[in-house]
Amino acid sequence: MQPPATPAWMSTVLVAAGIYNLAWGTFVVLMPQTLFHLGGMPPANYPAIVQCLGMVIGVYGIGYAIAASDPVTHWPVVLVGLLGKIFGPIGFVWTAWHGELPWSAGVMLLANDVVWWIPFMTILMHARKVHDDRRFGTEPIDFITALQASFTDRGTTLWTLSQERPTFVLFIRHSGCTFCREALADLKERSATLRQRGWNLVVVHMSSMSAGRALLDQYGLTDVPGISDPDRGLFQAFKLQTGSLGQVIGPSVLWRAIVKGTVWRYGFGRIVGNPRQLAGAFVIDKGRIVQAYRYQTSADRPDFAALPEEACPI
Repeated sequence: MQPPATPAWMSTVLVAAGIYNLAWGTFVVLMPQTLFHLGGMPPANYPAIVQCLGMVIGVYGIGYAIAASDPVTHWPVVLVGLLGKIFGPIGFVWTAWHGELPWSAGVMLLANDVVWWIPFMTILMHARKVHDDRRFGTEPIDFITALQASFTDRGTTLWTLSQERPTFVLFIRHSGCTFCREALADLKERSATLRQRGWNLVVVHMSSMSAGRALLDQYGLTDVPGISDPDRGLFQAFKLQTGSLGQVIGPSVLWRAIVKGTVWRYGFGRIVGNPRQLAGAFVIDKGRIVQAYRYQTSADRPDFAALPEEACPI
């Protein structure tokens, strides 16, 4: 599995951002007072300060042009640029709210800042995915090897458990995820039903062994062993993907978290592990997957007692 190729549009966006910043910075340096006339503000008392700001804007343009050659390698430039484009509008809203600037001046922020938010965030998400893929190798660990190398906090491997009897394996995202907490509560509610089938139960998480154990105990899963997988090798072996921005915090996710009230019922906490990692639920038997549900968004909520059969067992 090779790291994903960088789409050509990302370099194009950064070139465009570089040209735009250089043009805008030059304009501010050469005609600092014009900026105030366009914004409906009185002329600046110290235009040299505004010209210095224009110089900084132009320097950002040089940075974007350099980053365009390899957006993945030069992601810090994109991050710094995005932060500026977020904090700038926040500062404007604050000062306009207190009457220090006219709201009409905010029109310039649309082209200077807001229009770049989504492409810059998308570039950063892509860079994170590429770096993750490079960190965890070009090929996922062999499935059987992964089972044999994965020890629970009770000292038994996932391979051994699956040889004894069918084993239900729940992968959760980071421990602070409200939907993961919901999943643990669901597992507690369904645990009697699953055990009546003669199944073992296991939870895989990205926390330390002790922190994961504390989380399971918090949800009444004291008799369910946990597996710590901070490097996500087991996640990869089960072919669980890292999600896009939309899959992790998209409209449907926010709807279920806020409007449907999941976050109010289960809360949220500190992120431990990769927040883009998606979850999954499986039944493995004799070292192979027989039932599987791979989450498509962080807000998925499968019925653990009715997982689809795995069409092509690993």
